[in-house]
Amino acid sequence: MNNSVTEQPSKYNHLEKMSTFQLLSNINTEDKTVSYAVENEIQSIEKLVDVIHAKMEKGGRLFYIGAGTSGRLGVLDASECPPTYGVPDNLVIGLIAGGDSALRKAVERAEDDLSLAWKELQKYDINSNDVLVGIAASGTTPYVIGGLSEAKKHQIITGCITCNKNSPIALIADFPIEIIVGPEFVTGSTRMKAGTAQKMVLNMISTAVMIKLGRVKGNKMVHMQLSNTKLVNRGVKILAEELHIDEVLAGTLLDKHKNVKKVLDLYKDKFI
Repeated sequence: MNNSVTEQPSKYNHLEKMSTFQLLSNINTEDKTVSYAVENEIQSIEKLVDVIHAKMEKGGRLFYIGAGTSGRLGVLDASECPPTYGVPDNLVIGLIAGGDSALRKAVERAEDDLSLAWKELQKYDINSNDVLVGIAASGTTPYVIGGLSEAKKHQIITGCITCNKNSPIALIADFPIEIIVGPEFVTGSTRMKAGTAQKMVLNMISTAVMIKLGRVKGNKMVHMQLSNTKLVNRGVKILAEELHIDEVLAGTLLDKHKNVKKVLDLYKDKFI
């Protein structure tokens, strides 16, 4: 840990003496560097996306495992796939050390258990059709190391997202993604730049995979779940634009068929 970039001292000192404007400006300055660090790893991200897509095309699933901020980000990304893209809840699964209660409150020492992740993954019958991605800013989290190690023993393809070079999880994973964002504004607070980097990469992975699976048409979320008024209104606007009809008719068709893509498929030749 002493040699890890994520634990190196901040470039800034005497933070408590800074004005509010100085604090915010300096945090923003550091945040601006994150997208460039992600850009350096696009080819690595591409390889992982392609293998996830290939596995999902054959019925496989994507699993995320992580602890703390990393685990929460994985669960967040997984939980947003069904409403956004209309996929089953069990297609992308996020697990966090300590279980769902750890999403709101830290569960002490859960991340230090080498065997815990694999025990939890087995409840989902994870197998060689699936892909497992470990998320850990430090790259040293035992929960993630143990899960990836056991997965490899069972011929399961593995990837990782970390913010240190040549970390233990990167050395284990088949498809490592190393986003080197440098020291945090607050020394060791990896929920900041490292967390931002991980969120960006997760967005890229899930979005690219879902597009490649056909869950987007043009640039529209045509498979989204119509679970609230905002999403219904979005669906109406998509239909109105794509079919060149007024929103009243679009709303009637959407209410009848309950799915944007279905309406587009049924009526694309009738109105255009």
